[in-house]
Amino acid sequence: MQTTRNLCHLTRFMLRRTVATTTNETTGSAGGSAGGTEQTTHFGYQTVKESEKERKVHEVFQQVAQSYDLMNDAMSMGIHRVWKDIFVERLGPEHGMRLLDMAGGTGDISFRYLKYLANKPNPKQRESHVTVSDINQHMLNVGEERARQLGLTVKQLPNASIDWQCADAEKLPFKSDTYTAYTIAFGIRNCTHVDKVLSEAYRVLQPGGRFMCLEFSHLTNETMQWLYDQYSFQVIPPMGQLLAGQWHAYQYLVESIRRFPRQDQFKSMIEQAGFSHVSYENLTFGVVSIHSGFKL
Repeated sequence: MQTTRNLCHLTRFMLRRTVATTTNETTGSAGGSAGGTEQTTHFGYQTVKESEKERKVHEVFQQVAQSYDLMNDAMSMGIHRVWKDIFVERLGPEHGMRLLDMAGGTGDISFRYLKYLANKPNPKQRESHVTVSDINQHMLNVGEERARQLGLTVKQLPNASIDWQCADAEKLPFKSDTYTAYTIAFGIRNCTHVDKVLSEAYRVLQPGGRFMCLEFSHLTNETMQWLYDQYSFQVIPPMGQLLAGQWHAYQYLVESIRRFPRQDQFKSMIEQAGFSHVSYENLTFGVVSIHSGFKL
């Protein structure tokens, strides 16, 4: 029992230390230092040069692309599907919407968006659109193949269109004021400069447009957080090895979750990017959170 209490205290200490440094690393690394030395950031629990992180993250998702959906089911026991359903319901797609689904790789959010619209009356025959964008072409390839299998291609969609664009969330190739909604699910924590991602999201949204982010977060109960940490660090990497042959990739994904800011901290970052009426909703006791803000 004493050993369990000691482990719990140690875990809480590590989490507090992680959170204390996360905001500084994600928001304070946009430029070089005065001496010209390249700044560092986190890659999971590793400290790496900023130029290395994008390459390392790209390698992780290149490795897991083919098994990504299988592992999501295994790691969350299928609950990720419910989280994504709720996320799209909170978005409340309307006909005529233009959505940018960033880090949308395998298409989970975009497909839900299109199916939601297909089940909604459209008497005025308004055209809707979604751009699925991801920095990793391997993830987009998987998504496009899934779209073909599901019959969600341009030729088969009534009053809706979809396109696929490989792009960096920190440097979007899209014109300003282009989209009415921007979603990013389980992707923003992998970006080097979260502040730049938020700034670009604000730029490409039309006035009145909505930003929504679904991301792993921090549980509100310390005992449940400790139990969740044990599952995350002791079960998920071995599961990644068994199902996908990728221990280190899933070790990184678990670590990246712990390095992401807490709900209130991320809410403040969204507000600093210019968004209004910013809020968040915890799902499954805070395992994940839905963040929302408007460009007004």
